[in-house]
Amino acid sequence: MRAAASLAEEIVLLSLDDDTGRPVGRSGMAPDLALAGALLMDLALAGRVDTDRDRIWVADNTPTWDAVADRVLAELDTPDAPGDARGAIMLLARGAPAAREALLARLVEAGVLHRQEGRVLWVFPDRRYPKAAGREAAEDARARLRRLLLAEEIPEPRDALLLGLARAAGLLPLLFSAEELPRIQDWLNVVTRIESLNRSLGTAVAEVRAARSPSG
Repeated sequence: MRAAASLAEEIVLLSLDDDTGRPVGRSGMAPDLALAGALLMDLALAGRVDTDRDRIWVADNTPTWDAVADRVLAELDTPDAPGDARGAIMLLARGAPAAREALLARLVEAGVLHRQEGRVLWVFPDRRYPKAAGREAAEDARARLRRLLLAEEIPEPRDALLLGLARAAGLLPLLFSAEELPRIQDWLNVVTRIESLNRSLGTAVAEVRAARSPSG
């Protein structure tokens, strides 16, 4: 049985249209910032990095045996690596496209996604990643987050982190309709205060996004 999806894998799955397998909401820096934050949160949950409101540091450089996570850990464990969460987010966002491709390849290999190659207008390459029918991991993240907020359920700590990350990176419109977004704000504010990581990495993601995309 495959292990539970990482936060980074779930962010990748959330960025794909359920029906077409094409990326959605990919304008600007938001998807790369979301993935950068997820990669850091995965390392924090594994005890490899630690963070507070202003600083981030490698607490344990022992390999995780996850190729994507270990590349991130190596980037952070250098003398000239950023010492603050905001700088780490910016550093990892630059490598987010390569990390995304590696995570997509992993999800394809696991049978969670299919990879389809085609052409648009017979000229332009068109790569899609439709979700495999019956694979819970491909549908679970979106349905789970929607249920937590619409039914005002108390999330597990990991889901609180995912919600905070999705909000900070501006990905909530991919999950909720324009009519639903105002309804969920109060409960979202409650549950994203549960985890201290949401107050450090989540804040850093939001600050970088605001600085890079002033219009939001």
